[in-house]
Formats: sequence, structure tokens, C-alpha cells
Amino acid sequence: MRGQDYLEVRGLTVDFDGFKANEDVDVTFLQGRIHFLIGPNGAGKTTLVDALTGLVKGTGLASYNNKDLLTMKSHQIVRQGIGRTFQTATVFEELSVLQNLDIAGGLHRRAWGMVRARRGIPSYVEEAMETVGLADLRHRPAGILAHGQKQWLEIGMLLVQDANVMFLDETVAGMSAEERDETGELLRRIAPERTIVVIEHDMEFVRNYADFVTVLHAGKVLTEGSVAEIQADERVQEVYLGRTATADPSVGEPVEEGETDA
Repeated sequence: MRGQDYLEVRGLTVDFDGFKANEDVDVTFLQGRIHFLIGPNGAGKTTLVDALTGLVKGTGLASYNNKDLLTMKSHQIVRQGIGRTFQTATVFEELSVLQNLDIAGGLHRRAWGMVRARRGIPSYVEEAMETVGLADLRHRPAGILAHGQKQWLEIGMLLVQDANVMFLDETVAGMSAEERDETGELLRRIAPERTIVVIEHDMEFVRNYADFVTVLHAGKVLTEGSVAEIQADERVQEVYLGRTATADPSVGEPVEEGETDA
């Protein structure tokens, strides 16, 4: 292990009226590495994260800090230091960068601290703004930020919530090449003390920034390992060059006909 913190998933199954979106998934997410979840549309990537964050019901075991996340409500999971972002940034667009971070940081403040007068900017908010590169835009309304900046703000909001496990859902979708590189460097900066899990379709981004990759297919773990190991795996090549796939695994991600992402 690169770090002492980890989230261990064993036998996770998500069943929607007989359809198993995930089936018997075993995966371990370690502190200190950027762990990517990849796979064709419909592979079960988002559903897996939904189960681990309390948005859908899963069975099996998801052990973190000696507690089973699958038995907990979503707000209880947040309190354990587990956070996530979604494909579309969920920020308060009419509020400034600073206000968004300050509100997000309220998760761990006492009730009386929320209503009493504030003196200056909390140090954890200042640190988060610097980390995600938005310190110079602290007073800018979130709604007029560039697409990439909104994603960075969401990551900052997880930082001020003391999220030690971060699930990021297609963070670089729609970003420019420069924004993707800046996002990758941001993840590298915050990864040593955290467990970072990224759902991603951009294979160039995966190749450039993944420490470890888990490939899902039809709701199950197909294989996992380094980027080099994944690219050399014949099973992955079959999935990514199947009869209905259109993409070369060396350049992108396939879309299988008739599937929707899950």
C-alpha cells in the first residue's frame, strides 16, 4: 500500500429488479494513488460509485474505517469523509468562489459557528482556493467561471469538507487540453493524502495520470493493473474492439451500440 487509508469493496452487487448493474465486484481503493475506473458505456462505473456513496442500494461489503458503507445513508457516508462530484458541476452559481467554499466547509462546523459573525477567511478555505488555483477569482460568481474552473471549484468544496476519499465522475469531460492537464496536475497534488477515484472515458487523460486502473464490463471487474498492463490485456482489447465498438483502444474509448452509461 502507498498509504495507510483504504476503501475495500468485496462482493458488491447492485440489483435493479433482476438486472444486475454490478455483480460481485471486488476492488480496493488505496490512499496515495489516482485510481481510474474505465469501461464501455453501461459497464456499471457510475452505479458502483452510487452504491458506495449511498445513492443506490448495494449488497456485499464496502469497508472504510471499520464501517460498512453499504449499511449507511448518504449523509452518514459524507460524515465519514467520503465525497463525490458529478458529470455536471453542482455549485451555487449566483455565489462567489469564496462563498461556495465557505458554505461547503460548514459541514464540519458547529451550529453556533455557522451563525456567529465571521472574522476573515477561514484558513482551510484559503488553502483550498490556492490548491485548486482559484484564489485570484475568489469574488467571481461561480456561474460565470469557465467549465474547467467549475470542476476545480467542486474539488475545492470536497477539500474543505475534509473528504479523504474522492469519487470524481468524468471530471475532464468537455475541458480543453490545457484544462485537462491542469486538472491532472491538481489530482497529483492532492492525491498523496487522499484516495482519488476517477470515472473516465478520456483514455489520453487516463494514460497520462493513472496510477492504477480498474476495467469494468457488464457490471463486473474485467481486469485491473497499471496502464501498460491494461493496454496489453487481450480481454480489454476485445471489449474495446468488440463487434459493435468503433474506437481504437490506443486513442479513445468505445461506444457500444444500444447502451447507456451506468
